[in-house]
Amino acid sequence: MTNNINLPLCGIIPPIVTPLLDCDTLDHTGLERLIEHILEGGVQGIFVLGTTGEAQSLSYRLRYELIENVCKLVAGRVPVLVGITDTAFIESLHLADKAAKHGATTVVLAPPYYFPAGQPELLEYLKHIIPQLPLPVFLYNMPSHTKLVFEPETVRSALTLPGVIGLKDSSANMTYFQLIRNMTLDLPHFSLLMGPDNLLAEAVMFGAHGGVCGGANLFPKIYVELFKAAQDRQIDRMMELHQLVMGIVLNIFEIGKYSSGFIKGIKCALSIMGICSDFMAEPFHRFRKDERERIHTYLEKCNLSDEINTILKK
Repeated sequence: MTNNINLPLCGIIPPIVTPLLDCDTLDHTGLERLIEHILEGGVQGIFVLGTTGEAQSLSYRLRYELIENVCKLVAGRVPVLVGITDTAFIESLHLADKAAKHGATTVVLAPPYYFPAGQPELLEYLKHIIPQLPLPVFLYNMPSHTKLVFEPETVRSALTLPGVIGLKDSSANMTYFQLIRNMTLDLPHFSLLMGPDNLLAEAVMFGAHGGVCGGANLFPKIYVELFKAAQDRQIDRMMELHQLVMGIVLNIFEIGKYSSGFIKGIKCALSIMGICSDFMAEPFHRFRKDERERIHTYLEKCNLSDEINTILKK
């Protein structure tokens, strides 16, 4: 069931945006440019249909099309992780089957949202669905969106299920992260990945195997080099790269007023960079003129490409 994946899975695995031409049409040209742009940055994987990919706002037909196209474009160069989170058990299985059919490496599963399950119910759900998955699975702890946490004891029990190979933690709770890290120290196959960009360096210093960072859609090389610097305990270099990441977080992710702002910011920046469309799936819409001009000004003012090159040559 490991699907020829090297375990533990390590490094930077960007959660890619879903380039759209309209609410149900994939931007194929933009998707190809995005994939090549990210892979040129030296990333160690690609995560499709995550939060940054607006997965829950896409039709199933479009999700299937995206899985097929990403797997075809990546062509085995790096592992492809596919989000299968859904409120309907059977739809998660359908997404997993599509992922396996098209050559994905693993699937990623957050708790079903809407009805708040108790932890015993959540564990029972995992015991039912995981044996039916055709690929190994990462658990995805995303309480801000699902309103549920994979509590440490639930994770401990889930670790006994064949096929559970990792956890992506997007809780931004470092106490939780440390508990899961200590729990899995003796599991050499298990990957613990950090979600929030601003916590990547800290998490890797304390044992994370990598990060699933939205900003790596834009500047993958920064995140790859930050991961390496943190892993190698190159503190000065790590801090310099971390400041670049914080610039991205503060000036692109946090332009908008609402929680959707970080996706709007990433898509807006990608469109300014000429990589893909910034069309958003309903119920959200792309940034208007004022926000777009702020991001454009930031990208020009910082001249990030030159700054990155200077730092990377050190």
